[in-house]
Amino acid sequence: MKKKLVVLSGAGVSAESGINTFRDAGGLWEGHNIMEVASPQGFAKNPSLVLDFYNKRRQQLHTVHPNKAHTLIAELEQIFDVTVITQNVDDLHERAGSTNVLHLHGELLKARCTQNTTAIIDWTTDIIEGTLHPTTKKQLRPHIVWFGEDVPAIAEAIPIVEKADYIIVIGTSLQVYPAAGLMEYAAPNVPIQYIDPNPAELPSLSNPIEVFPLKASEGMKTAMNKLKC
Repeated sequence: MKKKLVVLSGAGVSAESGINTFRDAGGLWEGHNIMEVASPQGFAKNPSLVLDFYNKRRQQLHTVHPNKAHTLIAELEQIFDVTVITQNVDDLHERAGSTNVLHLHGELLKARCTQNTTAIIDWTTDIIEGTLHPTTKKQLRPHIVWFGEDVPAIAEAIPIVEKADYIIVIGTSLQVYPAAGLMEYAAPNVPIQYIDPNPAELPSLSNPIEVFPLKASEGMKTAMNKLKC
């Protein structure tokens, strides 16, 4: 039976494909205050701005491709039982070949009803005001977890981390909760490999931790060599 490997990925993985990281040093996202485009309050105040913002993100996603980090993570399935728990909303892990991906913060290529959070559908084109859910006939919104909203997938992620034999943390500072708290559920003997060009201080853990201050693709090459030893 294959050992269980959990990969917790963040924006740094997709950055090498040309997808901008979450926000710049000034706290802005594509020139917008985060709360204007990534909160229920922002959507209520200016739905057209929010929908246009995600339409542009979705359009960009159609133009980019998985990078070496994505493909190396997918290749790990040859050796391990791999689950990717990602904070990213793109589909680059899936396109690279990963078959078991849990999106903590939603998916750009899905939409949901504004009135029924469980009415989720695949969606690859623009959403504008007046775009209705085909079943509920209510306004559609991006299937994205905004600030102040619950992260339902955390409940699914916790037991996955609890059962892990190995963990790779890649392209994330692990500063945003609740995702950052997932490491606390790892068994104390489980080794953690942390890949990030500017690694943050991890929460106080008793686990053996190796830090690789590298970009995602280079760090994955190093991590894979060590895992195969």
